Amino acid sequence: MMMDELLKFIIRCVEESGKIQKKHFQKTLKVKYKGDINLVTNVDLECQEKIISLIRREFPNDDILSEEQQNVLSNAKNRWIIDPLDGTTNYAHGYPFFCTSLAYEKDGDLIAGAVYNPIFGELFYARKGYGSYLNGDRIKVSRIRDIKVALLCTGFPYDLATSKRNNIDNFLRFIFRAQAIRRDGSAALNLSYVAAGRFDGFWEIKLNPWDVAAGTLLVREAGGIVTDFKGNPVDIYKDEILASNGLIHAQMIEILNVEEGR
Repeated sequence: MMMDELLKFIIRCVEESGKIQKKHFQKTLKVKYKGDINLVTNVDLECQEKIISLIRREFPNDDILSEEQQNVLSNAKNRWIIDPLDGTTNYAHGYPFFCTSLAYEKDGDLIAGAVYNPIFGELFYARKGYGSYLNGDRIKVSRIRDIKVALLCTGFPYDLATSKRNNIDNFLRFIFRAQAIRRDGSAALNLSYVAAGRFDGFWEIKLNPWDVAAGTLLVREAGGIVTDFKGNPVDIYKDEILASNGLIHAQMIEILNVEEGR
């Protein structure tokens, strides 16, 4: 399958998932808890089932890594990374900030991905070497150069109340240095917004590959930088990520490292 066809297929998958989300939004849901505050709904599972069925039909030999299943990975060179509903808590409360995120990894390299919010009607997508787009229009990261006038975003882990490594210290340090910080419950959309220049920077800890895979590619293809907190190239299979327009990246790294005592 050619790259154009691959991206079209990815877009089809996230749009099919979006139809399911839109159909059930602000209606009665079946909710289960994976932890004290970490929930999953019947819509998460229905979206995941739909996407996986489409992938299995077209790419039967590929690995699939998805949030709401037990993942057993083979040695396949190609891997689909799915978050069927990123922002489940928002969705369950009727707050319209959520999405489906889907990325394709070939030989360990992210080569295509999309993030779709069906309520806002916003489809972000990218393919390696060809730029990032929002509803067909090319997007670029912001040109903000000073953290003092930057709008940042972040999130907090589900073990916030029980773990000392909970991002609160990072948040407090940034809130005194940046213009403002937002915390709105979807890492995939946060990264998409960095790519679109709406946010200037994003950082978070204890995320999973499905939270950040498509968004990482979007930021890179929009001209931004994605690393760990020390400035090394990001590994989506590890649990810290820093994304920015590139112009404030060194300032963010400095603040994170001071906070961490490194």
